[in-house]
Formats: sequence, C-alpha cells, structure tokens
Amino acid sequence: MLKRIPIRWRLAAAFAVSMAALLLALGAFVYLRVEDALRSSVDQALRAQSAESIGHGEEGSLLDADARESGTIAQVVGPDGKVARSDPATLPALLDSSAVAAVAAARRGPLLTTISLGDGELNRWRVLAVPDGEQVLVMARPLRQTEETLHRLFGGLLVAGPIGLLLATLGGYLLAAAALRPVETMRRRASAVSATTPGARLPVPPSRDEIRDLAETLNEMLARLEAALEHERRFVADASHELRTPLALLKAELELALRWPRTAEELRAAVGSAAEETDRLVVLAEDLLLIARSDQEALGLRVEPVDLGALARSTAERFAERASTDHRRVDVEIPPRTEVSADRLRLEQALRNLVDNALGYGEGRVTITTRDVGDAIEIHVLDEGEGFPPEVAARAFERFTRGDDARTRGGSGLGLAIVEAVAQAHGGSVGIAPNGNGADVWLSLPGHTIS
Repeated sequence: MLKRIPIRWRLAAAFAVSMAALLLALGAFVYLRVEDALRSSVDQALRAQSAESIGHGEEGSLLDADARESGTIAQVVGPDGKVARSDPATLPALLDSSAVAAVAAARRGPLLTTISLGDGELNRWRVLAVPDGEQVLVMARPLRQTEETLHRLFGGLLVAGPIGLLLATLGGYLLAAAALRPVETMRRRASAVSATTPGARLPVPPSRDEIRDLAETLNEMLARLEAALEHERRFVADASHELRTPLALLKAELELALRWPRTAEELRAAVGSAAEETDRLVVLAEDLLLIARSDQEALGLRVEPVDLGALARSTAERFAERASTDHRRVDVEIPPRTEVSADRLRLEQALRNLVDNALGYGEGRVTITTRDVGDAIEIHVLDEGEGFPPEVAARAFERFTRGDDARTRGGSGLGLAIVEAVAQAHGGSVGIAPNGNGADVWLSLPGHTIS
C-alpha cells in the first residue's frame, strides 16, 4: 500500500514524522528548562529570605516588606514540633511534626519540598525548612505565578507546535516536489522517446547533483541503445541483401529446369547450380546464426588444450587442393607443442576463415604462424598479395564489409566478423598487422606456448 503513494508524499510524511519528534523533544526540553529555572528562582529567593530571617525566631519580624509583597510566609517551629510563631499569625502548620523533627535532628542542611494549601493546582507552595538554633525556620512561597507561567508556556507550545509542524511539512513537500521536478521532466521526455526519434535525449539539469548524474547516465544508455538499434537495423538490411541474391539465383535455376523441353544434361546442370546456391545459403545462415549468438554471448565454448600446430596443418590440408589449382600453397610455420586453451571447433572455424580470405583475395604463398605477445598467443595468416585497401582495412572486421573484389566474387563479408566473434568469445582480440607485401591478419588468444 505504501509503495502506491507518490514519492513526494512519502518524503513529506517522513519529514513530518521527523519534525514531529523533533518538535516534541524540543518542546519538552524548553518546558523542563523553564520549569527548572522558575523553581530555581523561587528556591533562591527562599534561601535569601531565610538567611535574613534566621535569629528572629523569638523577636523581630520574620519577613521584610518585599517578601510579604511576593507572598512569602514564614513559621518557627519549636523542638517539640509545635508552631512557636507565624507570619502571618493565622498560618496553619506548614510541615508535619515528623518532617520538622527530621530537619532539627539532622542539622546538616535545609529541606526543600512542595506542599498544597487548599484544593487545586494553583494552591501549591514551595517550602524551605532550615535549622535555627534549637528551632526550625520554615518559609514558603506560592507557586501560583510559576505554574501560571508554565501553563501559558504549555498552551503556547500546544498551539505553536502543530502550526510549526504543518508549515514544516508543507515546506518538506515543496522541497521534495522541487527536488523531483527534474525527474518528472525527464520522465515526460522519456515517454516521448522511441525508435522514430533518433538522437532524442533527456534534459540534464544545471545543478551538480545526483539528478544530473542520473540524467547523464540515462543519456549514455540511450546512446548505447540507439547505436545497438542502428547496428541491428544495418545487420538486418545487409542480411536481407545477402540472402536475396542467392535466393533469386536459386529461383532462376529452378525456373530454367522447369522449362520444356530440357535435356538430361541441362537438367543436371540446373540442379547442380541450384545445389551450389543452396550450399551458399546454408553457409550464410550458419554464419548469421553464429554472429547472433556472439551478440548474445551464447557461443557455448568447450575449452580444452588445443595443439595449434596440428590444427593449422589440418586446415592447410583442407585448402591444399584449392591452393594448388591456383598454383599456390599453404605453409605452416608453428613451433612444435604450441598449445592454447580454446574451443577446438570455433578456433578451427576462425582459422579456416582467415585462410579462405587469404586464398580468395590475396596472392602468392599463404603462411600460418604464431607469435608470443606477453601472456597471449597471436595466430597470423599472411599472404603475398596487395593487402587491404586503406578504406577496407579500417573496418575489415565489421559485418558485411567487402572490397570490390569480394563483391565480384560473391563474398558475404562475414568471414572476418566471425573471426573477431570467436576471438572475443575467448577473451582475445583481432587485428591487421603492417606487412610490406600482402596482408597479415591475426587473432590473439590468452594462453601460453609449450615448446
């Protein structure tokens, strides 16, 4: 239930409860301090008057004129506990005999107490009893004025406290509303942000506080989401374009096969061409699936010790026939017992793509080698061609990036992107190293060399 209440009301309520406790404690402190001060003033006046009246127990006046005007009364009690003298003379006994006897017996200090002379809270008196020779001098002063002052103070606190609490709560609400106003502004702007409003950002308040930090963080998140959305749009558009070409060729081959009359040789050629386009579609679909899984960090690696030399030699053998057709070769120059911890199938896929890229767009001999770089191993695939054009090298590992040669030869532009995905899944990286003649593409894997 509390969670449904707006934050500003919850903040105002918390502020009100805190202020109520503070005002209550402050009111109690003020009341007790004033009460103590007033009582201390009365006690001090009684002590001063008693000092002047001691020794006048048998003759002379017990009180001076100022004391009588203030309402002070006095009494002398004998050793037997009976009243020997009073001022005024009609006073009843202010203290009972036991209290008077205790003061007379102790002879060690005065006795201060509060008594009631009549009914009601305003008929209370402050009494001081002090030894005076064999007798006891008892003086009393009314607390009516003190208690009236305390009653007025209590009434004032009862009126001022709720008013102060109300004003403080209102101030707390306004303060909370002002503090949350930038958040409300950001909420309204965020509700208008959509995929059709690229570049839209939340307003950033000028103050240097947590609200500004929140706005800047949310704007950074919006920028990342916008970049991811644009990336997905480009990916879908490029994938659609890549799929459209083989599908169109496949449809054309099948339509040609359906034309009548067709010889068996022509049918066989048409079906063979359709099968090639189907294979191309399968490879493209698998590449797209791997890219999608890498985006979701769900490649599912099965890491194990991998002998890079054996892996490179098996890859070279796979491409040996293709290389010999073009009077080229694939050489492996990896020291024996060079191992890394990696997923064998994924690493083989990345290495095949590097060699396929070198054979498809490079020239001369293709060499697979390794280099130790700190705590990582770099796998390099070099060729002796013209290398990457500068405009292609800068974004060679982006998806669907192809040079002019790749476009004419039907490349999908996903080979190096898959190499990068495999390397990143292993915690490594990729790059293109400067090479005097040809291209030098490498991927780095955390690991060590055993030789």
